[in-house]
Amino acid sequence: MSRVMPALHVATSPLTNRIFAGRVLADGRTWGAGRADVTGAACGAVAEHIAAAGAPVVVMRNGVPKWELSVRDLET
Repeated sequence: MSRVMPALHVATSPLTNRIFAGRVLADGRTWGAGRADVTGAACGAVAEHIAAAGAPVVVMRNGVPKWELSVRDLET
């Protein structure tokens, strides 16, 4: 018998502006056990992703361009 892992969910809290990752319950809105604050790691990963692209990255929402993201390396 195989078990299907629930999908990992990543979202920003509207109350704290922190980014959380974890599993949500069947209602699709309530966090289950094990939610973790991943704000620093998530922001760092996005910055590295954009820097590696070498150009601004356009983020889509529902198939429509919503944001254009760019980064500037402060160590160079």
